Amino acid sequence: MWNSPSEFFAMGGYALYVWCSFGACALVLFLELIVIRRRNKTVIGRLKQQFIAERFDKESS
Repeated sequence: MWNSPSEFFAMGGYALYVWCSFGACALVLFLELIVIRRRNKTVIGRLKQQFIAERFDKESS
């Protein structure tokens, strides 16, 4: 147990390791969200192009 907020943030002398670990984890999770959104937009764009191409092929046949 911690007796004060400063002891909590000091993490028993391991504050640098603990808070850097939390920060790295938060950064990776944030970047993962950005990558997923980009991939999603790319896949949707490709599917739209494929749908349009297939529709054009059917109409020209």
